[in-house]
Amino acid sequence: MKVLFDQNLPHKLRTSLGSHHEIVTAAYMGWGELKNGELLQTAEANGMDVFVTGDGSLEFEQNLSGRLLAIVALSTNNWPIIKNHIARIRAAIDGAKPGTFQAVDCGRFSRKHSKDAPLE
Repeated sequence: MKVLFDQNLPHKLRTSLGSHHEIVTAAYMGWGELKNGELLQTAEANGMDVFVTGDGSLEFEQNLSGRLLAIVALSTNNWPIIKNHIARIRAAIDGAKPGTFQAVDCGRFSRKHSKDAPLE
């Protein structure tokens, strides 16, 4: 399976998923400047099967019907959070079907302090 990572994802994710799939980044392919719609079309034209992104709003910004590739959107692109959900991300990629959108909830980064946490 050919997997394209959006440029907003940490490179550690690619290496953490192992060599089960052929994974490349948009930047590596020279597609870093392409916007979402054009990036999806280019990825499909080049035989990509799955597009993985940290852009959860992609589902609402693009017409995804009739797409040849599957889209997996992570709820965050923050490595300290993502690293705890590698198995869930791998399962979403493994189960991806053409034309589908799958959101993977990995949690979210927040700068807010809990009301019980001491302030410094």
